[in-house]
Amino acid sequence: MTTPRGLYTLADLDDDSIRHIVRRTIELHTDRDAHTRPLTGLVTGLLFTKTSTRTRTAFTAGTIRLGGTSISFGPTDLQTNTGESAADTGRMLAGMLDLLVVRTTGPMRELRELSGGGELPVVNAMSAEEHPTQGLADLATLIHHFGGLDGLGVLYVGEGNNTAVALARVLSRQPGCHAVFASPPGYELPAAVLAETAATAARRGGSVIQVHALSEVTGDIHAVYTSRWQTTGSTKPDASWRDAFRPFHVDAALMGRWPDAVFLHDLPAHRGEEVSGEVLDGKSSLAWTQARLKAAGAMAVLEWVSTS
Repeated sequence: MTTPRGLYTLADLDDDSIRHIVRRTIELHTDRDAHTRPLTGLVTGLLFTKTSTRTRTAFTAGTIRLGGTSISFGPTDLQTNTGESAADTGRMLAGMLDLLVVRTTGPMRELRELSGGGELPVVNAMSAEEHPTQGLADLATLIHHFGGLDGLGVLYVGEGNNTAVALARVLSRQPGCHAVFASPPGYELPAAVLAETAATAARRGGSVIQVHALSEVTGDIHAVYTSRWQTTGSTKPDASWRDAFRPFHVDAALMGRWPDAVFLHDLPAHRGEEVSGEVLDGKSSLAWTQARLKAAGAMAVLEWVSTS
């Protein structure tokens, strides 16, 4: 088996690739026609096993804008639903498609199996372990707003889920960036990811730390980020999990600790749970710009994968 091509995890990307994709995301956000239609004549498969609004629309529209054609597959459309292995399905798809974008709540291992032995480039548009295209769009949003992250503090509030993993990986690559992940005990970043990103950040003069109470957050914070508590396709083993999450609600009082900070959210949002409507819809919110940059980010990723 050859090395699978595509984008599976941000841990696979070097700094130059991340910088390139983020730069192209911002360029395509400014001018969505700033490309040479690199997908002309190519067919992209879009496999979405769970509900999706932003990611599905972004990659479908992105394929079309870049000159390609897309084929969409739902959760019951492929024979994997009746027992065919991901490896056999990927081997077949590799002979029919040029790219495959997958959004699933399953393991990343299945995405690699769908590469048809490494022949078919696969884009991880979300898996159980990581949401790399979201992380790239988040980084583009921050750089688009601030210009750079050296000396900036970013606070992520909530579960250390796949979105948080991707955010930790992109922020740890930014020289001088300091990231704090505030999560309820038992819902933090995976220990291996925390160790990896903390070491990466330290080499670049930044930091990645984990805390379990918002009162433990110190220093300057320039951006506050949260995500939906009950993410797509996930369940919590503890029936009273909401009690553990309530202290991590982002409201005006929390944002008031850092009056100049901006707010980010990967959406969809549940107003009154992880964030108040006052914050989500307030003047400090970049959530809607963040969503638009996700569309440009899909184009940038598709362009990068098709030409790499």
